[in-house]
Amino acid sequence: IGTHLCRALLRQGAQVRGFGRSRTDPGALAGVVWTSGEFADRTALARALEGCEVVFHLLGGSIPDSSNRDPLGDLLSSAVPGLQLLEICRASMVRKVLFVSSGGTVYGIPRTIPIPESAPTDPISAYGISKLAVEKYLALYHYLYGCDYSVLRVANTFGPYQSPHRRQGLIAAFMHRIARGEPVEIWGDGQVVRDFIYIDDVIDAILAAAVYDGPHHVFNVGAGVGRSVLEVVTDIAEVLERPDVVPIHKPGRATDVPVNVLDIALIRRELGWSPHTDWREGLRQTAAWIRTVQD
Repeated sequence: IGTHLCRALLRQGAQVRGFGRSRTDPGALAGVVWTSGEFADRTALARALEGCEVVFHLLGGSIPDSSNRDPLGDLLSSAVPGLQLLEICRASMVRKVLFVSSGGTVYGIPRTIPIPESAPTDPISAYGISKLAVEKYLALYHYLYGCDYSVLRVANTFGPYQSPHRRQGLIAAFMHRIARGEPVEIWGDGQVVRDFIYIDDVIDAILAAAVYDGPHHVFNVGAGVGRSVLEVVTDIAEVLERPDVVPIHKPGRATDVPVNVLDIALIRRELGWSPHTDWREGLRQTAAWIRTVQD
């Protein structure tokens, strides 16, 4: 998401600074002033933020499954540096902070589908708790100091520049393995349902939120459509013309909620945003990029 966001901001004529351990694709970030560092490194973070008017916070320290094996580590690598970031933003007079949260984890097991922003937030992973903690600190800093912010609870994002080798990013991982003729492993029976949204639509939502000055601070960002993991595998196989794919089923994971589909009525109404990328067209564009990195 960060790579696409930086590129979009550059196209709009913004002066862009990036911060993180490393750049996924340095060639894609030409024109970005980059600072390498750990999220917990306050000095490096303050240096990167110097003079910034708007801060987009996309950093995180883990993934849902691994976070439950080390909740304290997740807290120290995500929520604590996130609070440190807010303090730097406050001291530096940053005009607005936009936080990319997790629409897939902060709600936990939903009581209604689709899930509105007003739904209970009961995460079943330390990852989701850390995301929610940062959201709460943003609200606190708004109350105490008047710091403006927006939270975007983003669904499962896919598209170019998403590494297929990490343990997060189902579509990229499946597409990489299917394209290479390798087996696909599915956790559980494959009936887990998720909301998948193409990266271009996510970036449009983030940019719209950056200039929003209305009364709301938290927005769901998704397609508003649920697809099972098995459906996703089938559609990827068709796009790649690999109809012989036979998934390998592994035991289900405790961090996987059965269904997660986001209600996007609020962001449609307040920001005038709607997802516009067709599902299969998004898969085709992702497949085209996957082929370039495999060739």
